[in-house]
Amino acid sequence: MSDTLWTLLLATVTAVVAALAVGLFVTPRMEARRTRLGEVHTARDTFGANMMRIISACSLLQKIELPPDDEPDWTPVMRERLAGERNRWLEQLDDATRWLIDNVVTYAGSWPMRRLIRFAVDYAGNARMVVLSEREEAAKVELLLALTVPVQRQFFGWLWSRARHHHADHRAFAETIARISGEPTAL
Repeated sequence: MSDTLWTLLLATVTAVVAALAVGLFVTPRMEARRTRLGEVHTARDTFGANMMRIISACSLLQKIELPPDDEPDWTPVMRERLAGERNRWLEQLDDATRWLIDNVVTYAGSWPMRRLIRFAVDYAGNARMVVLSEREEAAKVELLLALTVPVQRQFFGWLWSRARHHHADHRAFAETIARISGEPTAL
């Protein structure tokens, strides 16, 4: 009977020591890892949301223009309201590109392939510089759309869409970067 008690006591001590070791060493590391991964996924989601915000604001700015001053159907109040909306959309572009550049380390560094990291970093930097440039509003909107659409598809498009458009998206992005670099961007 003493052998049975000794075995039970040894099993209990082993279980307690193992539970303490897991609780003291393994669980905190797993919690920290879960937190880091959660932050990375949140940053990726926000990266995608900001790109969609840029696409949406640019599309609205292209489609909804201020009417000419001599347009009789538009009252001064409606002109002012529409101008306010357009300014709000421009602020959204500023806010979105500011977030992209401020958080590029978090979301870009989370992808395993170097080319994806470089793609995200190049996109964030160029998008922010377009917004900060002295280009006309229409040129900024056109360039932001040309930058954002291929990047958004490569990071968040369906797998078949990413594969199908891979070369075209990278070529379009490179051509847009060349257009940006070729134009004066006085700040």
